[in-house]
Amino acid sequence: MKNLVLILFFIASFSFAQEDDKERAEALSESKDLTWRANKQLSEDNFVAAEADYRRAIAKSSDNAAAPYNLGNAYYNKETYSEAFGRFKQAGELATSKADKHRAYHNMGNVFMKRKEYQKAVDAYKEALRNNPKDDETRYNLALAKEMLKKEQEQNDQNQDNQDNQDQQDQKDQNEDKKEGDNEDENKDQDKQDEGDQGEDGDQNDQEKDENKEGDGDEKKEQEKKPEQGDQDEQEQPQQPRPNQLSKQQIQNLLEAMQNEEKKVQEKIDAQKVKGVKVKNEKDW
Repeated sequence: MKNLVLILFFIASFSFAQEDDKERAEALSESKDLTWRANKQLSEDNFVAAEADYRRAIAKSSDNAAAPYNLGNAYYNKETYSEAFGRFKQAGELATSKADKHRAYHNMGNVFMKRKEYQKAVDAYKEALRNNPKDDETRYNLALAKEMLKKEQEQNDQNQDNQDNQDQQDQKDQNEDKKEGDNEDENKDQDKQDEGDQGEDGDQNDQEKDENKEGDGDEKKEQEKKPEQGDQDEQEQPQQPRPNQLSKQQIQNLLEAMQNEEKKVQEKIDAQKVKGVKVKNEKDW
């Protein structure tokens, strides 16, 4: 009984496998027909129709690596490199033969070269050569990619050196500008200090002038309050007579004495007139 069940199980599995293989074969056949039609439309410069049939062929069967590969070539010729790379990568993953893998990776390397991604191009060409070491075109592209990568690295090193030199120069200029700025600030501070000192000197001089002015004013006011020293002496003290000069009082006394003498003389004359005229004796020579 158990053997019978096992036999029936194997028969059913075989039948299902045969059915699945048949369906996959039919799908692959339809996919190849769509791919052939897309190739024809592409040769007739009908890119839109060709792209649509390639997509249907890819969706119909995952065993058809030619459909994504040919669609990748169509994108590559249109310079749509991102779409082209995606289809080449898909073709390389679906490929079962080394020849198909070689072609897919070779074209991926070409996409990387167009995008100037030289390191990735080197890796793709190397993978292509692993599947077909005898392909001269791939070896040539690999050598070219290596050369371009070398030049790129040298250019990057040169740019880095230039950048470092520029950074150093910028830092130097910045330091010099900062130094000049510090010197200017220092000069400004010194000028301000000098101005402050001059201001203090000026204030001191002004203060001294004000004090002198105030002193002069006070002295002037004091002089206005008091009479001059000479006038004060004349008022407070009698004027001293000069040498050999009579004073006013002496002159007054002298005048009074002379008047008294004249008065006495006049009285004598008047008395003689009363007594008689006196005879005068003259002497002859």
